[in-house]
Amino acid sequence: MATLPKALLWQRTDTTGTDLALVDDRRGLHARGVATATDPIPFVCRYELVTDETWSTAHLDVSVEGAGWLRTLRLERAAGRWRVTTAEQGDLDRVLTQAGHAPAGLPGTEEPDRLHGAIDVDLAGAPLPNTLPIRRLGLLDAPAGTSHKLTMAWVLVPSLEVLPSDQVYSVVDERTIRFDIDGFGADLAVDQEGYVLTYPGLAARKA
Repeated sequence: MATLPKALLWQRTDTTGTDLALVDDRRGLHARGVATATDPIPFVCRYELVTDETWSTAHLDVSVEGAGWLRTLRLERAAGRWRVTTAEQGDLDRVLTQAGHAPAGLPGTEEPDRLHGAIDVDLAGAPLPNTLPIRRLGLLDAPAGTSHKLTMAWVLVPSLEVLPSDQVYSVVDERTIRFDIDGFGADLAVDQEGYVLTYPGLAARKA
């Protein structure tokens, strides 16, 4: 396994947890991350994200594990189409209902064609994927007011259900990108490489 030269660490602000991503961005992005959270139940999320040189997603591998259960997901994109592979051990839905939460539902998607048109992935609770459209579309160098409406392959955590998600990225200034989804909006503070420094209501960079 190749080593990765950069480390980015976020502290969750919406729940107790952290997200550590090791990245190599010399030719597109190769990242491996480990995230922890306590909401809705304690779990650890491990992911590997690879793009091509244009920062278009090639594949995303995710595993989410808690007490007595484990789910895995692989998303692969080739020739504009997505392939989705999942597996499950234990019973996440039972654990959630015992803790007083609604069932999570099945991982993956039964209709991968619904993801047609998506180039980027979005992993719930992880700030790293926000960098994909920022870099792919050159938003760091775009004038204020530049806006793009995108369809994302949105991975819910901890269920690993995959949904198409319409999102809008807009340039506020050279270090602020506006993110909007379904009536929710946030001004993302980013560094000179497009990695999130502050995601209001979700996470803040510590390293």
